Amino acid sequence: MRGESTQVRGWAWYDTEVHVRIERPAAAPAGALWTVVADVEAWPRHTRSMKRVTLDGPLRVGAVATIRQPRLPVARWTVTELEEGRAFMWESRGPGVHAVARHEVRPGAAGTSALVLTFDQRGALAGPLGLLLGRLTRRYVTMEAEGLTAAAERAAG
Repeated sequence: MRGESTQVRGWAWYDTEVHVRIERPAAAPAGALWTVVADVEAWPRHTRSMKRVTLDGPLRVGAVATIRQPRLPVARWTVTELEEGRAFMWESRGPGVHAVARHEVRPGAAGTSALVLTFDQRGALAGPLGLLLGRLTRRYVTMEAEGLTAAAERAAG
């Protein structure tokens, strides 16, 4: 169940999109994994890919998170979709780029689950940014998946 993919699609630098997908199994029930995933302000305790995360209230559609990550500028992410107990998506926009990240918890058999993280980036600067920061982005998404699943496993005992 360990799925990973990275794709860069487009015909020219101005028409490019970057897609990263990481799937990690967890030896924890979906509820325990969701509790960890939904507590976004605690993410820096679980992964070194995050220095600080602040959310302007509870996790809900319209909530805005401010995220500080090593080697990256501060980004503001707005929650655009929420399926309580299962998934949420947020979006961030900057000059020439629109990024969308989805965090999905999938229940498994016998008290297990899986975390599926996707990161998509589009826009005039998506291609150049993908070339410049693609490895770092993939590493951070992988670190996030590994850290969150490990935290859920510890919490589940």
